[in-house]
Amino acid sequence: MSYEILLFYKFIPIDDPDALVAEQLQLCEMLGLRGRVIVAHEGINGTLSGPKRATEAYRKFMHRDERFADMVFKVDEAEDHAFPRLSVRHKSEIVHFGVEDQVRPWELTGKRLSPKEWHAMLQEEDVVVIDGRNDYEYDIGHFRNAIRPDIRTFREFPEWIAEHKDEWKGKKVLTYCTGGIRCEKLSGYLMREGIDEVYQLDGGIVTYAKDPEVKGHLFDGKCYVFDNRIAVRINQTEEDTVISRCSHCGQPCDRYINCAYLDCHRQHLCCFACEVERHGFCTPECEAKAIAEDRVDPLFKHLSTSGLAQG
Repeated sequence: MSYEILLFYKFIPIDDPDALVAEQLQLCEMLGLRGRVIVAHEGINGTLSGPKRATEAYRKFMHRDERFADMVFKVDEAEDHAFPRLSVRHKSEIVHFGVEDQVRPWELTGKRLSPKEWHAMLQEEDVVVIDGRNDYEYDIGHFRNAIRPDIRTFREFPEWIAEHKDEWKGKKVLTYCTGGIRCEKLSGYLMREGIDEVYQLDGGIVTYAKDPEVKGHLFDGKCYVFDNRIAVRINQTEEDTVISRCSHCGQPCDRYINCAYLDCHRQHLCCFACEVERHGFCTPECEAKAIAEDRVDPLFKHLSTSGLAQG
């Protein structure tokens, strides 16, 4: 049986998010889909996996709804489900930016660039390329010469922009993210803050990777994805390279694991050898707390040489 992974979003006013949540939950359960769907007054955002016949049925159902008739689905083939379970939730935003007077992407966003246009503009002089993702996503892969924002989460962008926006005035500012959704808000916010020329990579990194002409050129490393794959190759024009390093030993590594301390669970770059040696913990302090509190992730208990296997 062949499977597919769907990535999709649509910014559009939703009058009754709870009703859409109930509909989505019923639909996904009926089709046997797994993944995450977020609904808010500003739209829908989701990533789902399932048998091909089920994902095709989901897309057809959504396109029959006039609100989502033109919604773009990014589709990847898979050997099995990419998610362990299904979650459908109503939240305040479909991607959390945290600006009180909401940015409305259906009213204002940067100019969309096709992969070919993006590739050409990347190579122009006097352009600023801003990675619109979280720090750990940037670390394992990014566009060449892109700025790594000094942020941990997307909602920290407004404060970071306030500190740097004067540096970018008069320049072309290019923004990108995984599938395009974060740049819908980020690019519009940059324009609101006085940056005149703002562009966004239409469809994000995952669409850029599939373009038959550019083939992911000028993207170094891998792209972080929010499913069981964790990282996928983007650049098909050059030898596959690892640009990030294990946070423990410093060897080339693009493998993320969660800290084995359940109250931390921070993602950290960790090679296989260090995972075994350090029992899956991001720091010795986390290991000590986990042992003292008996809060070790069951997935890592077998690695312990400190008696935790019996705990």
